[in-house]
Amino acid sequence: MYRLINRKRKGFTLIELMIVIAIIAILAAILVPNFIRARAQGQLTACKSNLKNIGTALEMYSTDNSGHYPTALGQLTPNYLKIIPTCASAGSDTYSAKFTSSSNPDAYTVECSGTNHTAASMNANYPQYTSTQGLIIQ
Repeated sequence: MYRLINRKRKGFTLIELMIVIAIIAILAAILVPNFIRARAQGQLTACKSNLKNIGTALEMYSTDNSGHYPTALGQLTPNYLKIIPTCASAGSDTYSAKFTSSSNPDAYTVECSGTNHTAASMNANYPQYTSTQGLIIQ
């Protein structure tokens, strides 16, 4: 005669697994947008820093050239900048395309062209840096 042995089953029930998966999904839904926003904000901060570095290089160029700014950002390399920086959001040089300078009066404007920072609630072609106002966010 065979004896039936009462065994306790080890493991999780389907309901318990589904509850754990639902909790993980809710946490992911809350956290992922915050991570995306934090990344976009970090990229915007890097872009602002690049613009300030370009502005400093333009002022050094102006000091060495009788108060005149260059007609193109490429004139800053290699003496004032090693390379023209790239926008962290775009991954390419977005500053050279919209760079403008004038000689009467001597002034310049450089901006991050395009819609690279819309995830950080920025308008197109912002941030900007000018010789008269410095960093312009919006």
